[in-house]
Amino acid sequence: MTTNTTHTTADATIATASLDDTTPDDTSLDAADAPIGRGARFTVLSTGYVGSTGPGVAATVSYVTEGHRHVIFDPGMVAGVGAILDPLAALGLGPDDITDVVLSHHHPDNTLNAGLFPRARVHDHQVEYAGDGWTNRDAEGHQLSPSLRLIRTPGHSAEDITLLAGTDEGVVAFAGDLWWHAAGPADDPVAPDRALLRASRQRVLAVADLIVPGHGAPFTPDENTPL
Repeated sequence: MTTNTTHTTADATIATASLDDTTPDDTSLDAADAPIGRGARFTVLSTGYVGSTGPGVAATVSYVTEGHRHVIFDPGMVAGVGAILDPLAALGLGPDDITDVVLSHHHPDNTLNAGLFPRARVHDHQVEYAGDGWTNRDAEGHQLSPSLRLIRTPGHSAEDITLLAGTDEGVVAFAGDLWWHAAGPADDPVAPDRALLRASRQRVLAVADLIVPGHGAPFTPDENTPL
């Protein structure tokens, strides 16, 4: 999938896209995972890297929106918080405008800057956190909006979730570290369960037109995408 508009600035790649729906507790290759809505838009605020592709480790941090929802996905390690806040400000938004933070998993390189958004609800694989409140709920099939849906995609860790966003050009999968970047790695050295990782990758590939990985630029999946 290609997006309608992609603009590159010094620190941010800006793209427009949307989301779809997900089927609970099923890692089968099912297009029903796609969100029902196609009204989401997204911006990659900061493109991440790992030791083999950059000077250190940084997360790919994204902004996703539909209606009143203003979502930050994986506000993890970056060289400085301006890498997140400056492109967000360019969209006319500040930290207090963010309604939701989604954490793909609990590794610090993907979560380190979650505290930048003190008014946001924080979502992980089994809980929604807000202020001093704690609400238990399974992420599988949880809808943030008609075009924004969470599914469980374990494999890189036991807690992995993916945010599926239905856009007017297809389904965008914010997949965290299921893929660090377009090249995989094919054999994730951190994954505790290689078979489970492969099944989750297959599930995402069955529905995604564009994948936003944990530490690289968005890519269009094809026959060379690592399983």
